[in-house]
Amino acid sequence: MKVSVKLDSNGQLPAAYGKFANPEDFKNHYPLRSFPIQISELPAQTRTWAFTFTDPDSIPVCGFSWIHWSGANLPAEVLELPANASQQPPVAFLQGKNSTISSFIGETDPTIYEHYVGPTPPDQLHRYELRVYAVDQILPLTNGFWLNELQHALTGHILAHAKIILPYRA
Repeated sequence: MKVSVKLDSNGQLPAAYGKFANPEDFKNHYPLRSFPIQISELPAQTRTWAFTFTDPDSIPVCGFSWIHWSGANLPAEVLELPANASQQPPVAFLQGKNSTISSFIGETDPTIYEHYVGPTPPDQLHRYELRVYAVDQILPLTNGFWLNELQHALTGHILAHAKIILPYRA
């Protein structure tokens, strides 16, 4: 299984998908335009795929790995999510809660906390992790799932896994 995201000339996630995005791509100070994802070479038994996009470099800043986006139950025949798929999905798929809903932030708008929220590193370049999973079934989740619910649902159903690091500047 392979996953790819087009990076900018500096080898980083393009500015358009985080704190340096165009003003029209923000809501409540959050950048909401998700980046495109391409996958290939899924195992033949794949029924769906799922993904997580997190920031482990946020641990020294906020005390936990920030969840920016998660998705599940993308059909195996869908090999690409275009830009802004979080806000304007080209196919039906489930999206989980991100860390803006945490008690530290308290975001109350589900159009923000149940979708992509782009990188806004406060202190230095952060290295974000995009993990993609080929799954042998439709996962028993609903929109707004928590990351741990996705992790539990994936147990015993991952056919293949890929991880890429997507740096984004402060």
